[in-house]
Amino acid sequence: MPIIYLSPSTQEFNHYVTGGTEEGWMNLLADAMEPILTASGIQFVRNTPDMTAASSIRASNEGNYDLHLALHSNASGGAQAGQNRGIIAFYYPGSAQGMRAAQLLVNGLKNIYPLPNLVRAEATTTLGEVRRVRAPAVLLELGFHDNYEDAVWITTHIQAMAENIVLSLTEFFGIPFFPSSVPLPGVVQVDSGVISVYARPDYSSPVKARLYNGAQVTVLNEYYGWYLIQFGEEMGYTAAAFIQLE
Repeated sequence: MPIIYLSPSTQEFNHYVTGGTEEGWMNLLADAMEPILTASGIQFVRNTPDMTAASSIRASNEGNYDLHLALHSNASGGAQAGQNRGIIAFYYPGSAQGMRAAQLLVNGLKNIYPLPNLVRAEATTTLGEVRRVRAPAVLLELGFHDNYEDAVWITTHIQAMAENIVLSLTEFFGIPFFPSSVPLPGVVQVDSGVISVYARPDYSSPVKARLYNGAQVTVLNEYYGWYLIQFGEEMGYTAAAFIQLE
């Protein structure tokens, strides 16, 4: 299954005009995303508030991630302070996968942001979290926290943004979207041999693992005769017929 590096802002000194900080609100967004990511079969590693952008980049580059996703909000300087609105998905020019992820995220966010014409994808070489990471990367600026209307929208749409962003990620990775999960214990039941666990609910997708009879799993969701299962620290899809719910 895909794995992302989730990097909410560590900028604790960027204050919202409505209260709170960029670091605080973006970490609340990441908190809301976590169970939806798991329910949809997307693994993740996340930075922590005591880290910096530089240490987040280093941590991302130490792993093997399918996408680096940074969560931020924006602000204007000088005479423009508080005047601007909109969402920008930044990606590195030349990164086809980064551009594709950014556009999918933009397409999704246009459905919930009140000014969809102000939601856009943009290439940049100035942001470290798209320029210096090894994985395809997107840095989301989810509105302007120095603008009252945007700050109110961000702080009242945390759950909606979380679901919308994860939905776009499932489109990027080509896997089903599940907004929630009720995990159930299960056990592999086969007369002989093993069952295969696939990266997607598709027999032509890569095989991630093979499980023997009696193996304990957790069933996260069901999709047209497939179970999304968790086994140890891994997740994948297998035929529901070979899993007995306990």
